[in-house]
Amino acid sequence: MKRRLSLLASIGFGVVAALCAVPALGATYKWLDENGRVVYGDTPPAGVKAERLNTTVSPPSDPNAVRDLAAKDAELRKRQQQRVDDAANEEKSRADANLVRRQCQQAAGRMKSLREDANLYRYDEKGERVYLDAAAREEAVAQNQKIMRDLGCTPAISSGPAAPAR
Repeated sequence: MKRRLSLLASIGFGVVAALCAVPALGATYKWLDENGRVVYGDTPPAGVKAERLNTTVSPPSDPNAVRDLAAKDAELRKRQQQRVDDAANEEKSRADANLVRRQCQQAAGRMKSLREDANLYRYDEKGERVYLDAAAREEAVAQNQKIMRDLGCTPAISSGPAAPAR
């Protein structure tokens, strides 16, 4: 019973679709109305000179046109994707450069503190202040200089923070 109902529904749908497609096969006309405007329609009024328009789609004159169009479309999509990738890479490079610049500024600030501040200290595991002696200070300067070399920072200038080498 369900199968028969499904079959009848399918046939009914097919008939409705075919009937809806019939008007699309009708002719299209072009004519001028009494005001001189161009009008398009499927039935021209009586007593008007109407021109029948060809509404059928003709195959392309070039058999390779579809293939060429697909190739051009693929090339366009490839270029668009390349632009997106280039923009993403440029943004990443900019972010990396800003990170290095900030790290160089921080390292330059540490160097300035290590060289100029009289009382430098760190906290030990008990949370107590431990003041740096000259040897510990020189070791911290050497470590900081190594960090700056690894980052590619320019040498610290006494007037301001260092910037990355270009």
